[in-house]
Amino acid sequence: MDEPKRMTYREAGVDIDAGNRAVALIKEHLARTRRPEVLADIGGFGGLFSLDISRYRQPVLVSGTDGVGTKLRIAMLMDKHDTIGIDAVAMCVNDVLVLGAEPLFFLDYLAVGKLKPERVAEIVKGIAAGCEQAGCALIGGETAEMPGFYGEEEYDVAGFAVGVVDRDKIIDGSRIKPGDRLIGLASSGLHSNGFSLARRVLLEAAGLSVDDFVPRLGKTLGEEMLTPTRIYVKPVLELLSRFDIKGMAHITGGGMVENIPRILPEGTEAVLEVSAWPVPEIFKFIQEKGNIEESEMWRTFNMGIGMVLVVPPGQVQEILQYLADRKETAYLIGEIREGNPQVRFI
Repeated sequence: MDEPKRMTYREAGVDIDAGNRAVALIKEHLARTRRPEVLADIGGFGGLFSLDISRYRQPVLVSGTDGVGTKLRIAMLMDKHDTIGIDAVAMCVNDVLVLGAEPLFFLDYLAVGKLKPERVAEIVKGIAAGCEQAGCALIGGETAEMPGFYGEEEYDVAGFAVGVVDRDKIIDGSRIKPGDRLIGLASSGLHSNGFSLARRVLLEAAGLSVDDFVPRLGKTLGEEMLTPTRIYVKPVLELLSRFDIKGMAHITGGGMVENIPRILPEGTEAVLEVSAWPVPEIFKFIQEKGNIEESEMWRTFNMGIGMVLVVPPGQVQEILQYLADRKETAYLIGEIREGNPQVRFI
């Protein structure tokens, strides 16, 4: 009787040697994000981070997790993987930031159909770039090769961020009152939300390709759609140290309609003046190609504003000037009035 063929993990689709090579390739990217509080290099069973509690009276850890969503499909179609990691970081650290927290460290989860070390290194390069923008350390992660679950060219990315804020400096919107103003920080475009609708409209219904040059956008469709999400950490942390920021909303899935009410106290509403900022062309392009109703656009996309700050009326001009001096694009977009927690457009 013939002896059964000896099987290996590699024949089953998981290449441990490729995984080790990927780790070697990404070490240089992780090194760029290192903070003094990081105690160990990559490769251990956990990341070590020593919190300097002398800087805080009552330190509170703030955590957030998110993914990139179907924007990943655009990266795969373009075979460009060095920026998608910025989106993974942005979606997490911007959420942590709205509570007034400084992001400290980040971990990633990368699942692939076939582990290609150079591609993994490109993805992690983007994650490291996002961490550099946010000032947080990339202290660990997981790369899982999952043959038979993802196609050979497919992958998914998720991230996890931890930040810290003093208990008495937590920003939860509870101090917001009628008369306060809303300042919007410009987005870089679609960010990482609404891509299921954007892809359905542009790549399926309109029959466009990521390689098509769109004159009104000034670039190819793929270049526009793959533009990384803005990371607002550094300018906003500067504002928090100088001004009275009463509330913040990261404008992600659900747009302003869903995200701003999350921070509004009972008895207040946000009234936005839609002519106060220019809506980027990509949103107009999607709306036209998909014949999408205005209300659907506002509750799906950020429409050009990625972060909203609620501030006292007396500090508006000083904050806007402070941001302008630092080359940050910001607009006075509305005010808080008496009402039920909702967003109303005028």
